[in-house]
Amino acid sequence: MSSFIARRLLLLFPVLIGILVVTFTITRMIPGDPCDVMLGEKATKAKCKIFKQHYGLDKSVPEQFVRYMLNVAQGDFGTAIRDHRPVSDVIAERLPLTIELTVLATVFASTFGILLGVVAALNRNSTADTATMVFANIGVSMPIFWLGLLLAYFFSLTLKDTPFFIPPSSRLSPGVSIVPLAKLWGLQNLKGFQRFMLLLVSNSAILNALLTGNTKLLKDALWHLILPALAVGTISLSVIARMTRSSLLDVLGEDYVRTARSKGLRERLVIYHHGLRNALIPIVTIIGLQIGGLLSGAVLTETIFGLPGVGSRAVEAILSRDYPIIQGFSVLVAVIFVFTNLIVDISYAYLDPRIRLK
Repeated sequence: MSSFIARRLLLLFPVLIGILVVTFTITRMIPGDPCDVMLGEKATKAKCKIFKQHYGLDKSVPEQFVRYMLNVAQGDFGTAIRDHRPVSDVIAERLPLTIELTVLATVFASTFGILLGVVAALNRNSTADTATMVFANIGVSMPIFWLGLLLAYFFSLTLKDTPFFIPPSSRLSPGVSIVPLAKLWGLQNLKGFQRFMLLLVSNSAILNALLTGNTKLLKDALWHLILPALAVGTISLSVIARMTRSSLLDVLGEDYVRTARSKGLRERLVIYHHGLRNALIPIVTIIGLQIGGLLSGAVLTETIFGLPGVGSRAVEAILSRDYPIIQGFSVLVAVIFVFTNLIVDISYAYLDPRIRLK
C-alpha cells in the first residue's frame, strides 16, 4: 500500500505545476485593467504606473509568471490588491467556512444518497424505487440558487415562529463570536506556515468551538450551516442515489452474489458484504467528483446566504480584477480537488486490493 501511495504522490507534482500554469494564464486573460477598476475615475497614467510597479504588473507576462512561481515555491501568494493584505491571511480567514460547508454537504449527500440508492435497488420497480428516482431526477435538475432561496423562504419565513425555524443567512448569531486562539494561547508572534495553520484553525467556528469547549458556538455554527449544506448538497445526493442504485443492481446480478446466497448466507451479509462493498468503487468515484461540484457550488450558496467564505470573496476578487486573490483561490480549490482524487485512489486500493498491483 505504501508504494501505491508513493506512486500517486509523485504524479501530483506535474499536475500541480500544470494547475499553476493554467491558473496564471486564465487570470491574465480576464478583460479589464486592475488599476482602472480599483482607482475608478481617479485613475491617471501616473497613478497607474505607480500601481503597476507596486504589484509587479509593469513586467512582461513571462517575467510575472517566473516571479509568481518562485514566490509560490516559498509559500508566498502575494498581496491582495484591494485590501493590501497577504493572500495567505485572506485564505486562512475565508477557507474554514467553505471547508465546513463542503464537509457537511458531502456527509449529508453521501449518507442519504447511498441510503436512498440501496433502498431503491433492494425494492426495484416498487413505490419506494419510483419515489427515490423521481426525487433524484428533480434534485439533479434543480438550480442551487433557486433551491437556496426556496429553503430560506420556507424555513426562515414560513416557519419563523415555530421550533423548526432556521436562520437564512450570516455565519453566526449576534452575540456569538469566535475566540482568537492566538491571543488565548499566547502565539501572536508565529510566522509563515505555522501562523497560516493557526489562523486556519482559529477561523473555523467548529474547530474553534471544539478546542475551547464552547458548545454554544458549536451549536450556532452548525445551525447556520444547515440550509446552505442542504442547498449545495441536494444535487450531489441525487447523483449519488442514482449511481448507488445502478451499481448495486449490477453487482447483485453477479455470479458470486448468487453463489453466496446458495451457501445459505444471511441476506443482510450478502447485500452489505458481497454486494455493497463491490458496488462502492463507482460510488466513491462519483463522491470524489461531486466534491469539486460542491466547492464550485459554494460560490452561489455563500452569496445567497451571505456567508463570508472563499466563494463570495472570489466573486469580489473577479469583479475588482484582484489577480493575487483570484490566483490564490483558484490554486487552492484545484489543490483540494487533486488531493481529494488522491484519497479516492487510495480508497480504491482498500476496496479492491487488485488495484494495488496494477
